[in-house]
Amino acid sequence: GAVVSGPIPLPTRKSIITVNKSVFVDKKSREQFEYRSHKRLIDILSTGSQTVDALMKLELPSGVDVEIKV
Repeated sequence: GAVVSGPIPLPTRKSIITVNKSVFVDKKSREQFEYRSHKRLIDILSTGSQTVDALMKLELPSGVDVEIKV
């Protein structure tokens, strides 16, 4: 019974880490690793207590966070 708009894609945060391939010399040989964080916004309007309870009880895979603002 709730009105839902979304998912709305938010900007992706990208973090690049550069490390040397070798421990001692060869500064020119480097390797880059990238971490991307994707976010989505789902706006739920005119919710009832059952909707909020159902959202709180959701079981999500590891690495997925849910933030609920009232």
